[in-house]
Amino acid sequence: MAPTMAVPSTQTKPHHRREVSAVPQSEMLRRRNEELEKELKKSVEREDKMREELKKIWERLRVAEEAEERLCSQLGEFEAEAVDQARAYRTRVLNLMDQLSLAKKLLQSASVPVPSSQ
Repeated sequence: MAPTMAVPSTQTKPHHRREVSAVPQSEMLRRRNEELEKELKKSVEREDKMREELKKIWERLRVAEEAEERLCSQLGEFEAEAVDQARAYRTRVLNLMDQLSLAKKLLQSASVPVPSSQ
């Protein structure tokens, strides 16, 4: 008999395994791709939500800054008014003191006894 070439069974199995394992590997890749797409979608949704929240916060900050500017302006006006009122009050007090002093001098010159201020 002539020797025949026998193909070892181990040589055919890896080839067969590749075909069998190629299907699950492509399925794994497809599933992994789906997972990554879901994660990407969630990430985009979170980003959109955060962007919207940032816009709301930015608007609240703008409103707060405008309110602060109005309050500072009003405070400045009140301070200026208070200074004007204090000056007017001081002027009025000085005028009354002058009138009182003049009245006292007139009474003294008329020889009318003036009670002491104590």
